[in-house]
Amino acid sequence: MSTENEKPTNGENSTEQSAPGASSVEAGERSDTAAGAAATGASADQSATAASPAAEQPTRSAESTPSAAASARATVSDDDDDDDEGESRGGGSDFDFGAMLDQYEQEQAAYQEGSVVRGTVVGVTERSVVIDFGFKSEGAVPIEEFQEAGELTVKRGDEVEVLIKSMESQEGVPILSRADAVRMRAWDVLEQAYRDGVPVKGKIAERVKGGLRVDVDGVAAFLPGSQVDIRPIRNLESLRGQEIEARVIKLNRKRSNVVLSRKAILEQENEGKKGETLNNLEEGIIVEGQIKNLTDYGAFVDLGGIDGLLHVTDMSWGRLQNPAEMFRVGESVQVKVLKFDRERERVSLGFKQLLPDPWESVSERFPSGQRMQGKIASVTDYGAFIELEPGVEGLVHVSEMTWSKRMKHPSKLVNVGDNVEVEVLGVDPKNRRISLGMKQTQPNPWETLPERFHIGDRVRGRVRNLTDFGAFVEVEDGVDGLVHVSDISWNKRIKHPGEVLKKGQEIEAVITNIDIDNRRLSLSIKDTEPSAWEKFINEHKPGDIVHGKVTRFANFGAFVELAEGLEGLCHVSELSDDRVERPEDAAQIGQELDFRILRIEAESKKIGLSHRAAKHDEPIADVKSYTTDAGGGMASLGELADFFNKRGGSEGEEER
Repeated sequence: MSTENEKPTNGENSTEQSAPGASSVEAGERSDTAAGAAATGASADQSATAASPAAEQPTRSAESTPSAAASARATVSDDDDDDDEGESRGGGSDFDFGAMLDQYEQEQAAYQEGSVVRGTVVGVTERSVVIDFGFKSEGAVPIEEFQEAGELTVKRGDEVEVLIKSMESQEGVPILSRADAVRMRAWDVLEQAYRDGVPVKGKIAERVKGGLRVDVDGVAAFLPGSQVDIRPIRNLESLRGQEIEARVIKLNRKRSNVVLSRKAILEQENEGKKGETLNNLEEGIIVEGQIKNLTDYGAFVDLGGIDGLLHVTDMSWGRLQNPAEMFRVGESVQVKVLKFDRERERVSLGFKQLLPDPWESVSERFPSGQRMQGKIASVTDYGAFIELEPGVEGLVHVSEMTWSKRMKHPSKLVNVGDNVEVEVLGVDPKNRRISLGMKQTQPNPWETLPERFHIGDRVRGRVRNLTDFGAFVEVEDGVDGLVHVSDISWNKRIKHPGEVLKKGQEIEAVITNIDIDNRRLSLSIKDTEPSAWEKFINEHKPGDIVHGKVTRFANFGAFVELAEGLEGLCHVSELSDDRVERPEDAAQIGQELDFRILRIEAESKKIGLSHRAAKHDEPIADVKSYTTDAGGGMASLGELADFFNKRGGSEGEEER
C-alpha cells in the first residue's frame, strides 16, 4: 500500500507507455502480476505501479477473481487525495473497490468447506433438497437426510442448518449435508454438557457388548450396563427405542468416544424423593408409580426414590407368561403395597389385588356337572390346565382326558391354545382348584359294551401291557380285557405272560366274562383252540390201549403223560402183575409204556390207567377208590380187597 508522501510515479509511466486501447485482458494479466508481487512481499511502490492499470479499467474479471481483487486493493491509498487521483485516472468510477474486496473476503470466509451455515429450502427434487444459503448458487442436500420413515420432514420456506461438504460438484452446485450439520452441532452440545455437567437427551438404538448404544442427535454414545439404572437390569433389550436423559462422564471428540451415565441422573433425582416416600409407605395402601424395568419374573416400579417389585404372580388373577403382555416401561400404574421392609427398603407390590377375586364366586358359576368351553393354558405330565375365564383355571387329569388307556402323554392329545369342551367334576374354592373331565363329554364305551360283545365271542386286540398275573389286551378304543396267565395255554406251564407275549402283539382271544359295573372284561387265549383234554376224550374211551411216558412218581403211583399238557395216573397196584410197594420198583422216569384206560372222569378231568391190564385182555372193573395221598387217583379191585381185609383184621384184634 502507498503512503501519503509516496506518488505512484511508476504506475503513471507504465500507463503512458501502454498502447492506447489496451485490452482488459492485458490489464487483468498485469493485475495478476501485481497481486503476485504483493503476495511475495514486493514493495508498496512496485505493487502500486503494477496495479494502476487495473484501477483505471475496472472490469468484470477484476470483480470476480481473487487476484484482480488483490490488485485492486493494492491501488487503494489510505488518504483521500490518492483516492481522488485514482478516480480521475479511472475515468471517474463510483465503485469502492476496498469495500467490495472486504465484503468478498468475508463472504468467502463464511462459505468454506466444513463450515455450518443456515439456509432456506427453495425446492425439492426426486433426489435432493435445494437450499439457498446466501452463495451465488444454491446447494443440494440428499433427500434421504430429510426423510423419516419415508416421509419428507421439510417444505419450501423452512430454514435449516447445513454443512458445506464441497463448493463444487459435477452438477456445478455446492454439496451440503444436513446430517453432518446436526452431528457437528451435537458434538458442540455434548462438549458443553460435559464441561457444565448438565444432562443430555438421547434415544437407545440397540444393545451392544457391555451396554447400550445411544443416539444423541446423530452421535453414537455408549451407555455401560452398570450405568443404565440404579438397580441392575437383566433385560437391556427391553429399553430399545426409549428416550432417556443421561450425563456425559467421558468425551473424546477426536476418537468419537462418548460415555454416558443414566444412573447418575436417577441417583440425583432420587436423593430428594426417597426420604419422603419411605415416610409415607405402609402395607395395605394404594400408591402410584412408574414401570421402571421389566424382567421375566416381574416389574420394578419407581414409587419415588425407591423401587418396588411387582411380581408376575401378582399382576393378574389369570395365567401370565410375560410381564410385557400387560405393562410397558415408562407406564404409570396404581399398585397396592403388599409387604414393606423399612430396614431393608424392600417393597412388594400387587396389581391384581385391586381387582375382584374371581374365585370368590366360582362355586356358583361352575357347578358340578356343567359343561363348558375352555382353552388349554398349559400341558404337564399329569394333565392339562384349562382356562375357563380370565383368572380361573381347572385341571383335566390325564386319566380324565380319554376313555382310551393308550395315551402316553397329554401332549399327544391336546396342545396349548386349543379350545376344548370339558365337564366340571368338582370345585374347591378354598384351595383354588377345579377338577375337569374331557372324556365325560364323549360316549362311554363300557355302557354299550354288552350290545357289541357277548361271552364266547372271539375278538382280536393288541397287547397293551404285561403284568405278573396276565396281559391287558385292548379290544377297542377305551376297552381293555385281561388274559390271566392261566388262560394263555392249555399245555404249557407259564409263569409270566412275557414268556409267550409281547407288547404291541396282536392276538385272538375268547370273551369269558363281562363285568360292566367294575369295567372288567375277561379273555382267554387258550379257549381259541380245543384243549388236550377235549381232544383226548373225543378220541378215547375206557378200555382203549394208549401209549404214554412216565413223568413223575408219587407214593401211590406214577403219572403218565398221554399228550402235551395231559396226564393220567397209574396206581402202584396197576404197574405190575407182581405186588410192588413203590412205583419206582416197576417203572422208570421217562420210560414209555402201554396203558389201558380204566376210567375217564369228565368233571374232575382225571384219567385212570393200568399197565398191568394192558398186557391182558381182561374186562375193566367199574370200581374206583380215592386215597388221601392220590388225591382222587384210581385203585384196582385187589387194592380195595386188601384195604378191606386189613380193616377187618384190625377190628377183630380190637374186639379180642
